[in-house]
Amino acid sequence: MFAEIITIGDEILIGQIVDTNSAWMAVELNKIGVKVKQITSISDDAEHIVAALDQAQQRADLILITGGLGPTKDDITKHTLAKYFNMPLRMDEATLAHVKQFFEKLNRPMIESNIKQAEVPDGCTVIMNKNGTAPCMWFEHHGKIIVSMPGVPFEMKYLMEDEIIPRITRTFQLPFIVHQTILTAGLGESFLAQQIQDIEESLPSHIKLAYLPKLGLVRLRLSASGLNELALKEEVLTYTHQIVERVGKHVVLTEDIAFEKAIMDLMARHGLTLSLAESCTGGYLAHLFTQHAGSSVVFQGGAVTYSNALKQAVLGVQEQILIDFGAVSEQTAKEMASGAVKNFKTDYAIAVTGVAGPGGGTTEKPVGMVWIAVASKTMVKAKMYQFASQRLQNIERSAMAAMMMLFLQLKADLEA
Repeated sequence: MFAEIITIGDEILIGQIVDTNSAWMAVELNKIGVKVKQITSISDDAEHIVAALDQAQQRADLILITGGLGPTKDDITKHTLAKYFNMPLRMDEATLAHVKQFFEKLNRPMIESNIKQAEVPDGCTVIMNKNGTAPCMWFEHHGKIIVSMPGVPFEMKYLMEDEIIPRITRTFQLPFIVHQTILTAGLGESFLAQQIQDIEESLPSHIKLAYLPKLGLVRLRLSASGLNELALKEEVLTYTHQIVERVGKHVVLTEDIAFEKAIMDLMARHGLTLSLAESCTGGYLAHLFTQHAGSSVVFQGGAVTYSNALKQAVLGVQEQILIDFGAVSEQTAKEMASGAVKNFKTDYAIAVTGVAGPGGGTTEKPVGMVWIAVASKTMVKAKMYQFASQRLQNIERSAMAAMMMLFLQLKADLEA
């Protein structure tokens, strides 16, 4: 079964807001065996909405629309849908009662535009929006299902989870979809594809292999669809084992989670703690770790020390080291990492110091040169990387390289 997602709103097209709704819906639909055929963003324009609906019905069985259901004049989705399906608007009494109650709780007066939100096309199925005033509308048209929801993310998510997805699963006989992720590092996408070419070519038609590269990592995703979930899982597991055996040391993990989360999970299982000493990454590493719930079990804290003075005061880097070798050096990186372990009282620490760019480089230390160190209470190692001239890319690459160094060190220590 195929679905199409249509997001409506000028604010999306001009970049004022980011369309997170579509990505979230695609994930949730995939879980129940619905494949998203296309995602379309259009303006608040009746002709565009009609054209998008006509085209979507040629591609998909289920069309999910978000946006354009507010009380203001630029929110035209409901009126356009009423005209499209040739349905006059009617006042839905249950929705009106809900809207009145909503404003009573807020102790705010209702105006005419608020009352009109309870108007719906006469012929659609009205689904109550418990988190807002704009109702969700379910249309069935020439064998297709079209659902119009508010664009406010928490309203849309509630409707999808509590109402839309259960209705979809009751309406359609859906296949099972099984995914397996293999995260690899240290091998480029083309070289990786070459190594497993024969395995990929042997995959049956109902199993697909996708390559998802990201700055030093390549995530492989095996996806299988069919009616027998157990058989699909066994098939995917067989091909997963073949790929893992073939790629060997380049396999980092076989879970569909972020790399930093995998590192923290590993450390948490062994009761280990982590601190950071960042210079050129400016706190980006700390952001990656702390965006995950429960990160405080492992991550104890860190320091962003751009100046030499702070490197000395906070991390205990020796002044003579900075004088002799400079801030971007193996010696300084090691001192930063060891200082973080000591001063923050953690089992492990990562230190990053470099020239992120686009300026600040020299002949000896060009833009993109980064020293990364990993330390524990008993060891410290450092490695130099030469990245490119793009600042943001250098920061991301540095963070990824740093996490890889820590991960490999953890594996070596835990297996010793």
